[in-house]
Amino acid sequence: MAEQKSRMRYWWVNQNQTYRHEVSGGYLWSPKRKSNDRTNPFYEFMREVAPGDIVFSFAESRIKAIGIIASHGYEAPKPIEFGPRGASWGVIGWRVDVEFREFAHAIRPSDYMDRLGPLLPHRYAPLRPDGRGLQSVYLTALPDDFAMALADLIGQQAHTVIQESRVADTGVIVPGRGLVEWEEQELNRVKDDQTLTETTRKAVVQARRGQGLFKQRVMQIETRCRLTGVDRPEFLRASHCKPWRDANNTERLDGENGLLLTPDADHLFDRGFLTFEDRGGVVISPVAHKPSLVRMGLDPDTLQNAGGFSQGQRDYLAFHRANVFLKARLSDL
Repeated sequence: MAEQKSRMRYWWVNQNQTYRHEVSGGYLWSPKRKSNDRTNPFYEFMREVAPGDIVFSFAESRIKAIGIIASHGYEAPKPIEFGPRGASWGVIGWRVDVEFREFAHAIRPSDYMDRLGPLLPHRYAPLRPDGRGLQSVYLTALPDDFAMALADLIGQQAHTVIQESRVADTGVIVPGRGLVEWEEQELNRVKDDQTLTETTRKAVVQARRGQGLFKQRVMQIETRCRLTGVDRPEFLRASHCKPWRDANNTERLDGENGLLLTPDADHLFDRGFLTFEDRGGVVISPVAHKPSLVRMGLDPDTLQNAGGFSQGQRDYLAFHRANVFLKARLSDL
């Protein structure tokens, strides 16, 4: 029997530049930061979404599609199909997989602001009071009453999608399609790199799975899983703090870029559902599905301090917290 679904959240995405690519491709993509390297709340929201959430797509002044979120946020390169759009955006950003449905008759929110205006959130609103879109907004959270008013205006098609999402099970961590493609691309690049010796190439490839030379180097620093205490090497994986996909070949083989974790813990760490503070505190993402963690033997209520880290490990963990971890919510709407 499926577990009771956690509370659905509703989102609004402005897709004037990218609607055609994102809706047909089944994803959302944003940079991680602004061009001046400052954080942007409308990009940070990409770290909050969860499978089963609903997103309304706004483009050309209309709500043109609705989508069911199919993954948590994850790192991914800027889509090639974007071309010159977002020339100042970073190469690596946030991606979310989405199952979109386009509407036969798109609605224009500006025609209904007498109804929608009073329901606009006070923070991170997707529209101006007159119903015009805000170019600075990419993804933002919607209050439930605003989302339901939108669905009523759109009609049965929107309510059908929302009902489908309500009965979906969100306890499964879905692999990100773009993440798999990115790692395969990086793997092929390593395999084709003729500047590497055969020994180094093999070591870098094995490091992707937390094995080989990389694991040997991590075991010179670590002796057991930081979370479960398992100390048998055959049951442990060397997990990268700065992920293999983000790292250069030197970092991919650096023992200080690793922790020993059981496979379940490694997966959660790699996808950003948990991270570590410099002094060993374990931080669980608010989007992590707690019943699933408990079944894995990683009950957030009983996890203990993971112990201290070397300076090199702390440097790599800082990257993990800033670029991989799915952070706390920005708002409570």
